[in-house]
Amino acid sequence: MKSAGLVDLQVNGFAGVDFNAGAFGGSALEPAFEALLATGVTTLLPTIITATPEQLEQRLTALDAAISASPLGRLMCPGYHLEGPFLNPLPGYAGCHPAEAMTAPDYALVERLERRLSRPILLLTLAPELDGALDCIQRAHQAGKLVGIGHSAANFAQVSAAADAGARISTHLGNGLPQALHKLDNTIYAQLAEDRLSAGFIADGIHLPPRALKVLLRVKGAGAILVTDAVAAAAALPGRYPFAGMEVERMADGSVRLPGGATLAGSSLRLDDAVRNIVAWGLADASEALDMASSRPAALLSPTLAAHGLALPPAELLWSEQLALRALQLGPVHRDYPPPSYASLMENDHAQ
Repeated sequence: MKSAGLVDLQVNGFAGVDFNAGAFGGSALEPAFEALLATGVTTLLPTIITATPEQLEQRLTALDAAISASPLGRLMCPGYHLEGPFLNPLPGYAGCHPAEAMTAPDYALVERLERRLSRPILLLTLAPELDGALDCIQRAHQAGKLVGIGHSAANFAQVSAAADAGARISTHLGNGLPQALHKLDNTIYAQLAEDRLSAGFIADGIHLPPRALKVLLRVKGAGAILVTDAVAAAAALPGRYPFAGMEVERMADGSVRLPGGATLAGSSLRLDDAVRNIVAWGLADASEALDMASSRPAALLSPTLAAHGLALPPAELLWSEQLALRALQLGPVHRDYPPPSYASLMENDHAQ
């Protein structure tokens, strides 16, 4: 079976590499990009999370320089996802993001952060209920950016107003929320009810129970896409890893948490595993699952890329009947992958 290359709109790090590190030596990003290719990801938006303006500038500038120096990075990374600091700082909504660094939305900060970058911020995630959010959404939309709602308590009216202003996606819908919400009048329902919003889902069986995901996918239909929210602990062994100035721990069950607590801190999910998961759970057939990880996010990103004069290099993947990646073509880059060994299959089953 063939498909287009997989597109992941939310990747904080991978294979031991933290994209939020703020400093990179030599070819530090190459292991992450090679590991991502081995999962079928040919396009990603490296994601920088909430920090002070000075830290955001340092982290983005260092990451941009490292990607510019990387042949694979230049092919795979057209721009960035800025997730914060314009998020809801209340407990539960903030998640693992540092609430003390969150600020009211101000598009001038986005412009400041982009000033020294060789590639743009393509996706901005914010909480539309905050003061100044609608103006920020409108300005970002007019500048050709994709705007997402996340870590937000926005109600039905606020979500609708955000979509009026230009918001077009729910970032990892169902996550970045308190455990206790009103049974119906809550932001999950508000975002599901807004037909102008696509929605990204983390299909690892940890962030969203599979049967709950079944309902969410039914509601969003063709607007549903798969994302990972991966951190450095993805495609890595259980243990502790750096993440945006914090330390996070990959547990034996594959979850990634702040050490000693229950708070999830991104995921260890691979996008090809997300595809296989929703097929194994009976939520989609192979073709639809691959579309949710490739053509759908690519189509969602397409107007934003066009607005910035960007185009993705051609990419094609070859999959086995079991949805194991066998070959990849990304522009001039070709990779062949051997069939997975029995040991690796058992390790993957244990991790998931």
